[in-house]
Amino acid sequence: MYAVIEISGKQYKVAKNDTILVERQDAKAGTSMKVHDVLLVKDGETVHVGAPHVKGAHVTCEVVSEIRADKVIAYKYKRRKSEKKKVGHRQALTRLHVKEIEVGKG
Repeated sequence: MYAVIEISGKQYKVAKNDTILVERQDAKAGTSMKVHDVLLVKDGETVHVGAPHVKGAHVTCEVVSEIRADKVIAYKYKRRKSEKKKVGHRQALTRLHVKEIEVGKG
């Protein structure tokens, strides 16, 4: 069984006991959160496709930790202007552990 969920405008394919990295969520480590934006669920041979979301379906995840991704360096340069700029960015991430996938009636 797997599901395609949407978190912070991005889609993730998850199964039970998977660990995923998503953009920072407002949840403390050790707490549980439910994701109700389920786009698709495949349970054996049955496929539930949402329009846009599957009604009554949700994915229960446990917040494992908050981390920061590796630094991404952007170097900006404009020729003949003596203009150079080096900027870095580290994205804040939340690590989620998928506990269960439930499909409601509907």
